[in-house]
Amino acid sequence: MMAMSKLVFPVIWVLFLCYWFSLLGCENGVEASHVLYPHLKSVEASIVDKRYRTGYHFQPPKNWINDPNGPMYYNGVYHLFYQYNPKGARWGNIVWAHSVSMDMINWMPLKPAIYPSKLFDIKGCWSGSATILPGNLPAILYTGIDPEDRQVQNIAFPKNLSDPYLIEWDKPDYNPIIEPIDGINSSSFRDPTTAWRGSDGWWRVLVGSKTRKRGEAILYRSRDFKNWVKAPHPLHSSQGTGMWECPDFYPVSTKGEHGLNTTYNGDDVKHVLKVSLDDKKFEYYTIGQYMHEMDLYVPDRTLADNSSGLRYDYGKYYASKTFFDDGKNRRILWGWVNESDSVTDSETKGWAGVQTIPRVVRLDKNGKQLVQWPIAEVKTLRRKPVHLHHKKLMKGELFHVKGIIAPQADVEVEFRLPSFDKAEIFDPSWVDPQILCSQKGVQVEGSIGPFGLFVLASESLDEYTAVFFRIFKAKDKHVVLMCSDQSRSTLRTEVDKTTYGAFVDVDLKHGKLSLRSLIDRSIVESFGGEGRACITARVYPTKAVGSQARLYAFNYGSEPVRILKLKAWTMLYARTLNDLRSTHTEIQLEQGE
Repeated sequence: MMAMSKLVFPVIWVLFLCYWFSLLGCENGVEASHVLYPHLKSVEASIVDKRYRTGYHFQPPKNWINDPNGPMYYNGVYHLFYQYNPKGARWGNIVWAHSVSMDMINWMPLKPAIYPSKLFDIKGCWSGSATILPGNLPAILYTGIDPEDRQVQNIAFPKNLSDPYLIEWDKPDYNPIIEPIDGINSSSFRDPTTAWRGSDGWWRVLVGSKTRKRGEAILYRSRDFKNWVKAPHPLHSSQGTGMWECPDFYPVSTKGEHGLNTTYNGDDVKHVLKVSLDDKKFEYYTIGQYMHEMDLYVPDRTLADNSSGLRYDYGKYYASKTFFDDGKNRRILWGWVNESDSVTDSETKGWAGVQTIPRVVRLDKNGKQLVQWPIAEVKTLRRKPVHLHHKKLMKGELFHVKGIIAPQADVEVEFRLPSFDKAEIFDPSWVDPQILCSQKGVQVEGSIGPFGLFVLASESLDEYTAVFFRIFKAKDKHVVLMCSDQSRSTLRTEVDKTTYGAFVDVDLKHGKLSLRSLIDRSIVESFGGEGRACITARVYPTKAVGSQARLYAFNYGSEPVRILKLKAWTMLYARTLNDLRSTHTEIQLEQGE
């Protein structure tokens, strides 16, 4: 704490000046670009419309962002790096932007940590991960684009470990540490994972790639974290899945809800392999066994090992990254949410992209899927609670939830379901929940459902985003369908209004089903069945904005549904911190620590 106290005052002023100079266009003297279209560099962002800027999700003041990179918890501070265009609101000129926080809700922006400056990354600094090495030394592994347009893997270290915010990073001249040789496609070789160390003392890291249409996680080993050797075979691969971007590989406990360090292995764990599918622009994951003696990962037989498999999020969500938060013994998941409006709209707004609220991720008790839930720290933003108990919703009934600021809210609701005797029969051919939600939208009456929430709704209901459930009866079980229907989310015609869907693997023996939605002006993150299915939507209403937005609970099914309890809160704005030290005490008080 002595070192931090001595450094904070001068560091804060440096950070503050760098930050505002960066908004004016200063970029460390480096022209950062790996875009093939130079004209994009001249598109400067000018913030015109703030109606849709999120209040408590992570996004910088302006410009384009995409993948979360290298998140880590180091010496009491959370670090988030992310792909960022300092010159405009569309993809291009990418650098590793950097922000720090004490709680992952309120953030202080720093200057870019990594940007094109040497031959091994002169044409681009793409996604990667952070690893904490022995001796408490952080290391960043990232993909660089060299003068030959090859994707190579590089390493960077903090220049000054006594700096509490790790502002400056050094890229050794011995980079690249991993090159696309031995027949690897140099244009499909990127996004190194957090490394882990085996019982034999060797470090391992994965790099996403493909061989024709077979997606693969190529495995590399190293004794010294500098010299890396390609393993004889990938850790895992799957035919027909195409390029695997942003792979992630980590253990989850089978005996508790706590998180595990990436290096942990034992009889009480399973492993998760997640990949982002470049061809389809969504992600899937499997749970299985890591056979560390052979460096092979084998998914459980009950899980689909292709694009039809399990997903973190069934909405607009991509390029996710986890890290182990050893401060609170949990694994944290970040994900990037792209836009649903056009590039022209983004340039008019002056910004594009947002990160989801960080989620705690753990293995479900059934061992067959992951469960996700927003970090507890987001509750510090809740104000003006509204409570509702034992409200019966009859067929066609709509209930207006009053007393909150509807466009910036957190809503938790638990439904009591009627007897399943009258549930619709489930057709086994309904294998794609997104298609099913499109066919059975909120206006299509069922038996048990649709019921749920209308969020970002106009008073006349000509605009709304519907987040709802339907219950079906299949052989020997019940099927829960969760939908996020955006078909009427806006009166604008040029906005993507895809309807998303997921099947929720939840036990209904007690006749209860929960839904939580984080509503933040232009993003809706919804968690069904206590986080067993998640759907994120990006919406741009024209009428349901500001004080004109409404929140409703509804039941459009023929059978009555009861709200056991509904809790809703207005959410405060997250803060842009200029001094982490002085704000730390405030955050502790808010969290009751």
